[in-house]
Amino acid sequence: MTSIDPVLFLGCSLLLVAVSLTALVVAAFPAIQDLSRAARSAEKLFDRLDRELPPTLEAIRLAGLELGDLTDEMSQGVQSATTVVRQANLSLSQVTKQAKTVSTNTRSVWLGVKTAWQTWRNTKESPPRISPVDPAVLPQRRYSQEE
Repeated sequence: MTSIDPVLFLGCSLLLVAVSLTALVVAAFPAIQDLSRAARSAEKLFDRLDRELPPTLEAIRLAGLELGDLTDEMSQGVQSATTVVRQANLSLSQVTKQAKTVSTNTRSVWLGVKTAWQTWRNTKESPPRISPVDPAVLPQRRYSQEE
């Protein structure tokens, strides 16, 4: 048997390493291309975000301010409505009191008219009797000289 030459062994090893590296590069090439595409897409996305995000954030901030203003206006509107309802309630209670007063006054007037009507009818039916007044019965006033 012959001995194995170390140079030959080194050459075969280098050849196997070179073939393995070539196979690795060939196999990794599509992955590297995909990574390159992903990096370009990410760069485009970041550029777009850089352009569109600040105006969007500003619009969101302005919308928040407008919502705050609307909330304040709604609060003032509710307070105004509450005041109007209280005033209406007060007016309604005053109208109720006045209606009761008018009802009482109307009843009084009606009873007065009814009584006057009955008195007038009774007077019409039977003339009043006038009794002669006896001067002796009338109280006499005494006048003193002091008055």
